[in-house]
Amino acid sequence: MKHALAIFWTGYRSWACLLFITPPQGGADQPYTMEYYYKTQWGHQQEFLDLFLKNHYPLLQKIAATGRIIGLKIETPANHMTEDARWDYRVTITYKNSALATTANPDEEAFIKQIYPDQAAYKREEQRRFEILLGHWDLPVTNITPARK
Repeated sequence: MKHALAIFWTGYRSWACLLFITPPQGGADQPYTMEYYYKTQWGHQQEFLDLFLKNHYPLLQKIAATGRIIGLKIETPANHMTEDARWDYRVTITYKNSALATTANPDEEAFIKQIYPDQAAYKREEQRRFEILLGHWDLPVTNITPARK
């Protein structure tokens, strides 16, 4: 009995942990939304944005043209926050479905080489973009707005 209880508890904890990996977002073929937050070093917000718009945004647009991404939005907060809560940019991407959001894009490397023929400059600028970054986190979000009655 003790052994069966231990197996049950281990299985239950594994299952329960999976619930916290990603929130539910409708069915398997429903849109899947991720928010990507970026916190830069003070005084480097514009440099980060310039590098993002030059070296990452065109890639996201290319991926969107394939239908993998169906919504793309870049935002910055209008007011200041405390330092621990501060973020400078939020990129919200809605993918066609959860599988496309959570698996590597097999075309991404080819797109990067196509969009950025000077790979040395691209890699140098991407390295700089991440050097001035203090924090980055990804957050799957679920729309729980009740339907209108």
